[in-house]
Amino acid sequence: MDFVGASSEPVVGQVLDGVGVISYNRPERHNALDDGASAAFRDVVDRHLSDPEVRCVLLRGEGRSFSSGRDTSQLGARPTGQSDDEFIRIAQDGKSKLAFAAVPVVAALRGYAFGGALETALLADLRVGTPDVVLALPEVRYGLIPDTGGTQLLSELVGPGRAKYLMMTGEQLDGATAHEWGVIDLMVDDPGELDETAFAIAAGVAANAPLAVQAVKRLVDDARRERLTSTLRREREEQVRLFASEDYQEVRDSRREGRPPVFRGR
Repeated sequence: MDFVGASSEPVVGQVLDGVGVISYNRPERHNALDDGASAAFRDVVDRHLSDPEVRCVLLRGEGRSFSSGRDTSQLGARPTGQSDDEFIRIAQDGKSKLAFAAVPVVAALRGYAFGGALETALLADLRVGTPDVVLALPEVRYGLIPDTGGTQLLSELVGPGRAKYLMMTGEQLDGATAHEWGVIDLMVDDPGELDETAFAIAAGVAANAPLAVQAVKRLVDDARRERLTSTLRREREEQVRLFASEDYQEVRDSRREGRPPVFRGR
C-alpha cells in the first residue's frame, strides 16, 4: 500500500477507511527524527485526533525501518531560547496525546525501532512487527535515559528485570525475542505484508462500534494513565539533570574525539 505518494514531507498523514495513518517519511535516514520531523509528527497527531472521521490511528515508517529515533546529528541541540526542560516537555506532551487518545493506536514495526521512536510505539495499544525488526532504548550509551514514558511502558510489558537490562545496557532486542517477551503483540512473517496486515487490523478496529471500542481502551488504560503521568514528570526531571551532568559531557567529548568514555564515578 502507498501511504505517502510523492510527498517529500518528513511525516505524512492520511485518513483511509476511518484509519488515520501517520507515516514517518525519511527513508534515506531510516526515518531518523530531526526537529522538523518531530514537529511535523506532532502536527499530524493533532490533526488526526481532532478529526471525527478517525476511529483508529496507525503508526508506520516508510522504507526499511519504522524509525531509528532521534537524529543523532541534532542530539543535545535545542531551538534558540529553548531549555532542556522545555524541549523534553514538548516531546512528552505530543506523545502523551497518543497514549491518552480516545481512539486506539496500532504501530507497524519493521527494521529499526530505536529510542524515542520505540517509546512512541510502546504508547500504542497494539504493536504488529516483522522478524527483521530490531528494538532498542540506547540512551544510556549517550549518558541519558528514555524520557517519553519508556521506563514505565517497557517495564509493564517485559517486567522490571528485563526492562532494566535493556535500558541499562542499551542492547538490541530482535524480533523473535520481542514477540516472546510481549513487546510485539502480533508477528507478520513476511515483511512485505506488514503494512497491509497492520492496516487491516486498524481498519477492523475502526469498523467496530466506536463507543464500545473506546470504552475497552479506557477500562484497560485507566490504571496506567496516572502512573504514566507521574513517570513522564520524573523522567523529564532526571533527563534535565543528566543533560547537565559531567557524564553526558564526557560521552559527547569521547565520541567527538573517537575514544572510549572515562567516567569519574559516582
